[in-house]
Amino acid sequence: MTFDVVVQGGLWFDGTGAAPAVRDLGIEDGRVVAISPTALPTEGARVVDAAGCWVTPGMVDIHTHYDIEVLEGPALPESLRHGVTTILMGSCSLSTIHVDPTTAGDLFGRVEALPRRPVIEALERAKSWSSAAEYVEALEALPLGPNISAFVGHSDMRAAVMGLDRATRRDVRPSEREIVAMQAMLGEALDAGFVGMSAQELTFDKLDGEIARSRTLPSTYATGRERRRLNRMLRERGGVLQGGPDITSVASIARMCTGTLPRGGGALKTSLLSAADIKANPLLVNIMGPIARTMNALGGDFRWQHLPVPFEVYADGIDLVIFEELGSGAAALHLADQVERNALLQDEEYRRWFRKDYDSRFGMRVWHRDFFDADIVECPDGTVIGKTFGQVGVDRGGIHPVDAFLDLVVEHGTKLRWRTTISNHRPKVLEKLGRNPGVQIGFSDAGAHLRNMSFYNFGLRFLRRVHDAAKAGRPFMSLEHAVHRLTGELGEWYGLDAGFLRLGDRADLVVIDPAGLDDSLDSYHESPVPQFEQLPRMVNRNDAAVRSVLVGGEQVFADGQLGETVGQRRTGRFLRAG
Repeated sequence: MTFDVVVQGGLWFDGTGAAPAVRDLGIEDGRVVAISPTALPTEGARVVDAAGCWVTPGMVDIHTHYDIEVLEGPALPESLRHGVTTILMGSCSLSTIHVDPTTAGDLFGRVEALPRRPVIEALERAKSWSSAAEYVEALEALPLGPNISAFVGHSDMRAAVMGLDRATRRDVRPSEREIVAMQAMLGEALDAGFVGMSAQELTFDKLDGEIARSRTLPSTYATGRERRRLNRMLRERGGVLQGGPDITSVASIARMCTGTLPRGGGALKTSLLSAADIKANPLLVNIMGPIARTMNALGGDFRWQHLPVPFEVYADGIDLVIFEELGSGAAALHLADQVERNALLQDEEYRRWFRKDYDSRFGMRVWHRDFFDADIVECPDGTVIGKTFGQVGVDRGGIHPVDAFLDLVVEHGTKLRWRTTISNHRPKVLEKLGRNPGVQIGFSDAGAHLRNMSFYNFGLRFLRRVHDAAKAGRPFMSLEHAVHRLTGELGEWYGLDAGFLRLGDRADLVVIDPAGLDDSLDSYHESPVPQFEQLPRMVNRNDAAVRSVLVGGEQVFADGQLGETVGQRRTGRFLRAG
């Protein structure tokens, strides 16, 4: 036999959770056609030396916001270089299928911390579609790096049908004609191979622009009748609902969790945000597993999404989505004009409001509201670098941490850079979540929050935790199970041709050098994004961990470098669910 590619001598994982074995893999026409315990012939083939390495299926990232970047940067190299070969877009009720470019800018800009004008301009240049099927055609015409699959966003459909202003008013209910129109959009998306629909009830995700600035996403205004009609279609068609409940509302959490239970058309596949060990609510994580077990025991098909690494965020000044959960923070972010914003931040009445919000310890919240747990990493005033805002307040005569923070923001604006860890800070809890069958590993938010966080290598960091625990003699999960959780488990649940590396499977794979799974995985670097006016994006750079990445049998990354044809010739495909 002859092959296009031979992957030699690696410890091969097939993605099913079966025990690994040292094998040669033969690849032809983008598929695995031979798996051999003995050496395969290499004449005429590209040889990938995997000796001493793990050969795993390419990882699946179930939660990204690449919807804008993919249009003019379809290689998506920041995911490829870390072994992610299949990504899902259209998360959090946001997609670009139906809305016009300006509305898309309003939807994505503030929520996902993307510069609004480049979002609008990218869609003005690229948008040639008016339906889900045409959108798929447009994606397949691009030189995709990884494989793409997608949700259609509820906010996208609602804004397109009702108009952004009407879609974000509590006193406006969709007409029967408008609900039918949204059903038609969802049905067409499912026909085109979309995974399902994403919806949102979280109320601190706010809109950009002028028409509906600072209102919450259109999906949060949906009526019960509207949600039931759309969910019924998903249920009947086997589609997935990806959602985010309002964590401040027990009714919202209960509604979105119990929605998975069988009702006529069977269970509704439901994946919700998120299973997280939140500093502000340390007991909350303990109910995640029981909720999932209960829903599934009652006949549902329910999963939480989980980021398997500490949720460390960075911010430039006050520009960070966590402040949206404070009334005072949202008021500041509402003001796009810097002069107006600074005037507000200096106002004593406003500061009393912010201090009151900050000092409140009641109710559900995401941010721990502790400026003693927020480190300054960059500032024109070098005397504060390395300190917390709380310590700066102490140094300045014992002023309130809020005043120390706001003083520095007013003085230095976005040149003040700081960081904090919001959740997933306890390793033992992360281990427990990592092996919980009611939890899916993912939720990277890749393609969004470019200045705030970088979790492109979440899969490698998860594998490192598993590997290190085994080496230390305290294993909490087998390596083959960990690989399955990042690959085949996700491909199978979402109904995609992804996540496995058996005979006949797509040759989407990553060669991982376990010796490279070191502390470099935790570091951050910056790389400008051409699609967003060269905005410096936080990225991960741990190329020693990834020896090679193949998509459809073509090498797209090797030895720290992207393949020569990446971004010029298509290697990935739009993967249709089912």
